[in-house]
Amino acid sequence: DHPTARCSSHLNIRIGKPRRGDDGARRFSSATTDRPALFKVPTEAAAFDRRQLRAPICMFIRVTMSDAVVAPVKKPSGLTALANPTRFMALSARLLPWLWALATVLTAVGIAWAWQAPEDYQQGITVRIMYIHVPAAWLAMFTYSVMAASALGVLIWRHPLADVSIRAAVPIGAAFTFICLITGSLWGRPMWGTWWVWDARLTSVFVLFLMYAGIFALQRAMDDPARASRPVALLVLVGFINIPIIKFSVDIWNTLHQPASVIRLDGPTIHPSMLWPLVVCALGLTFLFAAMHMLGMRNEIRRRRIDGMKRASAREDTGKRTRVVLDDGGATSA
Repeated sequence: DHPTARCSSHLNIRIGKPRRGDDGARRFSSATTDRPALFKVPTEAAAFDRRQLRAPICMFIRVTMSDAVVAPVKKPSGLTALANPTRFMALSARLLPWLWALATVLTAVGIAWAWQAPEDYQQGITVRIMYIHVPAAWLAMFTYSVMAASALGVLIWRHPLADVSIRAAVPIGAAFTFICLITGSLWGRPMWGTWWVWDARLTSVFVLFLMYAGIFALQRAMDDPARASRPVALLVLVGFINIPIIKFSVDIWNTLHQPASVIRLDGPTIHPSMLWPLVVCALGLTFLFAAMHMLGMRNEIRRRRIDGMKRASAREDTGKRTRVVLDDGGATSA
């Protein structure tokens, strides 16, 4: 019943039985004690009690444990730190104003610079469609590449924000692909004499738009985002095979679309007076994508939090109604 009696039961210490000396006093026998050298038990003529010996042992253990050095917990870093939605919300809140500012400034400067760029000697003023069409085509493929990387995060690393990234990127990528198709059609009418041809490049970009639409439909077909995450990720990875087809379609097949003129092994074939406005427009739209994607992820996180609170409130209300019915039934039976 002693407060320290239970402490020594976990210690590998056998306390020797007390013996009576010649003078009749109870003495502690050190010869019959199996104890660590840490505990120095005196053997002089002194009376000891088993409970009195347990108290200093337990006190020593408590002091030792309180003085123990605990290894510091390593803080997560990089993508692991962003796995926490709260950390992502805090970081994105600081980055969003800068992204919007860079997107606005670079896009405005790029469009103004493109308007002052010289006309093409064959295409005339219609060449200025290039400053919207080409960045839109680049970002349509870049957005899908971001979705493919996020799909790997869902299937392999199970990153909590990977599915959120896919959901936020789908409408943005579909919008860029639609702009690419429309501006390409407007550009092709005076050059090719028709609005549309089933060219390899045009057809593969149209397939990309259908992929975006299919992924969007699959996401909306399931109410629970957790259940839809894996099928959506698999569909995204299957559709990623279309990205290299779009890129190399003008090199593999004989098409009406012109071959690559910017990203080439032997360097760009566009004059610098046209190339630099195009690069600035592409950078501006890239920062615009980053800002919209981050904003979409923030909205998706908020939406899931609200849905979680609604489900928790519904379960709580259901539990209360169940308890009320049980109480009423018990009162009726009584």
